[in-house]
This record gives sequence, C-alpha cells and structure tokens, in this order.
Amino acid sequence: MQSHKTAARVFGIFFIIAFLSYGIGSGLVNSIASSPNYLANVYANKTTIVVGVILMALVHSFVNIGLPVIMLPILKPFNRYLTYGYLSAAIAATVVLVVGAIFLLLLVPLSDEFVKTGSITSSNFDSMGVLLKKGGAFSYQLGMALWGLGGLMFVSVLYKSKLVPRLFSYWGFVGYIVFVAGTILELFGNNVGVILSIPGGLFEIFLSLWLIVKGFNSSVIVSTPAK
Repeated sequence: MQSHKTAARVFGIFFIIAFLSYGIGSGLVNSIASSPNYLANVYANKTTIVVGVILMALVHSFVNIGLPVIMLPILKPFNRYLTYGYLSAAIAATVVLVVGAIFLLLLVPLSDEFVKTGSITSSNFDSMGVLLKKGGAFSYQLGMALWGLGGLMFVSVLYKSKLVPRLFSYWGFVGYIVFVAGTILELFGNNVGVILSIPGGLFEIFLSLWLIVKGFNSSVIVSTPAK
C-alpha cells in the first residue's frame, strides 16, 4: 500500500515537472526565435536557447517516459493492452518532441554562419531558419497528438479501475479529445492557439495535485490481484 502511495505522489510530481519543463523550455526558445531579426537574436542568446532545449529534450523526456513506467504495474492488472499502449504512445510522443527540439537547437549553428557571412546571403539563412522553426512546430503538434492518444488510453484504464474518482476520467476523455482535435487542426494550418489544450491541461494539473495529496483509491489497490 505504501509503495502505491509513493507511486501516486511521484506520478503527480512527474506530471507537473513535465508540464513545467516543456512549457518553460519552449517559452525560452520562442522568446528568442520569434523576434523579427531572430538569427542575430539567437546568436546573442545561445545560452538561453540551449537551456530551453535541455528542458524540452532532456528533463521533459525523462519525466514524460517515467509517467507510464511508474503506472505500468498499477494499471496493468486492469487492462494490459491499454496500459502498454499508453507506454508506447508516451515513448513515441517523446521521441517526436525531441526531434522538434533538435530542429530548434540547430538554429544555434545556423546563427553562427549567418553572423559570419553577414547580409550577403541572409535570405537563404532566413529560409533555412524558417524551415527549422516549422519543423519544430510540426514536431510539437505531432508529438502532442500522440500524447493525447496515449492519454485517452490512460483515462480509459482509470475509468475501469476506479483508482481515482470517475469525474477525472470523464474530464480526461473530453480534454484529450479536444486536445487531439486541436493538434490536427494546427497541422492543417488552422491557428487555434492554446485554447483547445486548456481542458486537457487543467485535467493533468488537477489529477497531479489529487494524486500527490490523496493518492489512489486504497480499496481498489487492496482488492486487485497483481498480474
């Protein structure tokens, strides 16, 4: 029982770290890369870009894959296929997000070459920079779509298991469906912003806080045989 309480708290903490690490990391990178003269700005703020990418590609990856790994022995007795599906989707999403972060990191050497050559071929550098930023953006949307699909599998097992109040499962279903729809709309060029990610994001935050404070339903844990 104590191990399950610890797992619930660690899962909740990892969820919050994942949310903050990618959010802060992407915020740092975008604050530099979205400026009008972004290549010169990247050159002058390399440390900020590198720190942002470390948060996105290293810290976030560790906790993001850690989430389904922590839940694997807890969720598997209720539905092993959905549990492993959740793990697979989390790994796939994390890999895609890392690729996107690498695209953004490549702005650093590109900015070096841009400064060395001056304005002679600036249009070519700008075009390459735009492609790298687009690659990062598309990778993010694809990664989030995969994460949303994994989230649907996750909340399906939560619903069946009753490890947490079923209100969380209903909330998660709606949140992740809306979230995946938003990522698909973005891939087709519809700029919906962050509004469609709000329900899913709030679900993840409140579920994390619930697990840190309350943990899993102890009666379910006691009555569930290991598989």
